[in-house]
Amino acid sequence: MKMNDLLPRFTVPVLKGIALTLVLALAARLIAGLPFFAIMGQLVIAIMLGMVWRASVGVDSGLLEGASYSSKKLLRLGIILLGFRLNLFDIYNAGTTVFFIAFANLTFALLAVYGLSRVFKVEKRLGILTACGTAICGAAAVVAIAPVIKANEKETAVGAANVAVLGTIFTILYTLIFSYLGLNTLDYGVFAGGTLHEIAHVVAAADPAGQAALDLAIIVKLTRVALLVPVAILIGFLIQRKATGAAGKKVTFASLPIPWFILGFLAVSAFNTTGLISQGAASAIVSFAYLLIGMAMAGLGLNVDFKSFRQMGGKALSAGLAGSVLLSVFGYLLVRLFY
Repeated sequence: MKMNDLLPRFTVPVLKGIALTLVLALAARLIAGLPFFAIMGQLVIAIMLGMVWRASVGVDSGLLEGASYSSKKLLRLGIILLGFRLNLFDIYNAGTTVFFIAFANLTFALLAVYGLSRVFKVEKRLGILTACGTAICGAAAVVAIAPVIKANEKETAVGAANVAVLGTIFTILYTLIFSYLGLNTLDYGVFAGGTLHEIAHVVAAADPAGQAALDLAIIVKLTRVALLVPVAILIGFLIQRKATGAAGKKVTFASLPIPWFILGFLAVSAFNTTGLISQGAASAIVSFAYLLIGMAMAGLGLNVDFKSFRQMGGKALSAGLAGSVLLSVFGYLLVRLFY
């Protein structure tokens, strides 16, 4: 990759666009610290702030170029650094049952949400993004998978926003009904971590059940996050096989459309697992990673207007809602039967 692929022409309007995404991301972080808004999470708030800014203030081509730099290049760095949140030993120590539940939930969600998106006649790329966001790790999964399937900025923004909104709805629902589910503390942690969309949603829903539930919920959720890499490779393989099969060519690993930053995420996770970096330093890096991803979300929001969101998002939201209900039921049954 050439250096000029990473660096835009840093004109004043472009720098202003990048700076605007930073301001919106910081504002989203502050808002997410307020009561209730913490459930939404800073990523979906950043998208909404970007859309509101575009609708109320407007953006010119220079600002949009800067916003696109944040939503593409800075996003990749953020995804890589997010690997410092993942310690592979925690997943290993949790045991095979936890891994099985996380894997089964992820597989079910991918198939159910994507299948429903076809029933609801959602555009194919948006359906894949909605399924991956529901199954893996919300908006972060959406923006990580988007380059693999060559989704445009509107599809990516709508997919990320829909998944984040659904996660918020289900987080509120979980906090209201968790005492009526007939699950003990650890069971509920596995249930929340295995079925909710964003890490922020898992934390918000599991916290009322106590520290033990919260710790286990995060481990289950991070197990799903770790599966982002094989899912991306599998989707890339299926897409490439279809394309090369039509042309009479063979699929090779080198030909797979897997973004390099996905593998960077895995490499950083492996490095973090070694324990060479302190937990405090890793937490600081993760916080910075979320700021970069927040800037990317704001950039996506600046590239999408509410009209496009309404036109594209309704059917995808319905498919995601139906799929999330099925995932909650499936995840609950898994916990009752196997944990």
